Amino acid sequence: MSNDTLRDLSQNPLVHRLGVPRIPVLRRHAPGAPLLDGPALVGAVGDGTLAGPVRALLAEAGVAEAGADGKVAAVVLDATAARTIDDLATVQEFLTPAVRRLGPSGRLLVLGPEPGADVEAAAVAQALDGIVRSAAKEVRAGATANLLVVAPDAGIGSSVRFLLSARSAYVDGQVVHVGPGADGPDDLAGRVAVVTGAARGIGAAIADTLARDGATVVAVDVPGAGEALAGVANRTGGTALQLDITAPDAADRLHAHLRERHGRVDVMVHNAGITRDKLLANMTADRWNAVLAVNLRAQLAINGALLDEDLLSDTGRIVCVASTSGIAGNRGQTNYAASKAGVIGMVRALAPQVRGRGISVNAVAPGFIETEMTARMPLGTREGGRRINSLRQGGLPVDVAETVGWLGRAGSGGVTGQVVRVCGQSMIGA
Repeated sequence: MSNDTLRDLSQNPLVHRLGVPRIPVLRRHAPGAPLLDGPALVGAVGDGTLAGPVRALLAEAGVAEAGADGKVAAVVLDATAARTIDDLATVQEFLTPAVRRLGPSGRLLVLGPEPGADVEAAAVAQALDGIVRSAAKEVRAGATANLLVVAPDAGIGSSVRFLLSARSAYVDGQVVHVGPGADGPDDLAGRVAVVTGAARGIGAAIADTLARDGATVVAVDVPGAGEALAGVANRTGGTALQLDITAPDAADRLHAHLRERHGRVDVMVHNAGITRDKLLANMTADRWNAVLAVNLRAQLAINGALLDEDLLSDTGRIVCVASTSGIAGNRGQTNYAASKAGVIGMVRALAPQVRGRGISVNAVAPGFIETEMTARMPLGTREGGRRINSLRQGGLPVDVAETVGWLGRAGSGGVTGQVVRVCGQSMIGA
């Protein structure tokens, strides 16, 4: 849990009356909890065809459709038919009263079209990006706003459920493209998942979350973390593999373990990463090479081995943990930023190569996440990291894990080549 004293104090009415802004407590997923904690308002622009399927999805999840007034837990607008500037006026006419009704930890989700060759239609499609990113900075009390760009024949169910749910508590102001792909069950039952760097922090949270949702987890970390790694494996009912992923035979050893124990892998989560911070003017080759070896070179080698041997299933999912530092850069982290930007480049290049095999490749880019490492930061640096986002707080390891879990589902194959920031709409790199 977060040790955010200012957020906790801000809940006190007396402190709030003294002028301290209230920092919202975000609604996060709990097993058995409903998709939404209230009704949803659904609308469409023109002859949009997705409002009906969204209503059906919500009804199946037990979510009531909102009446003419009162608070709502979600607002969904199908704007996939928006093509003209006049259509943007329709978007505004729907959203202006709708966002006033959005309750605490509410969800605003806009479905938009892929830009085409028509100039005005392309401008309108991009305009939706600006609307949603701005709305995400305006909605209050832990509410979020995201844009799902939908290609023809896209399978949207998994993505809509995730972005409306409490699982996406720290995913805000994001634009996610979804293409053709069948929807599947909203769990990970029967899937075999490998998580590197699983002994602690974000990696342990990913292992816990995947196991909670039904996956069999192979937890991987260095031999020096063996005791903690065994604890994760025992807790999740999975297996532990002590492995230095930078070793020359690491990919072969992982491959052999998976082939012998499971016969395949469905979800490959590249979470292992290190930092060796230094200003570029003082950077040494050892610091540079160590970070690139763990954070990037090992991922390339493992992916190559899994793909060459067809060990990934036909609904295989590769999920790589990048960082907002790889998007915006960070002082003293040229090596780390290079490695994480490299991960993003790898994802974008690999995704179209393997899409025909039913495999998706995506990156999750955390922002400021409350971990043991960030807890050791100087107070001013830590508070700055927490507050420079639209939700005015740090995320939790489980927020990254929930996003990885969504991308690891069989029904999320339409999302590929994407970089999803888990950063509360951080101003860094926005």
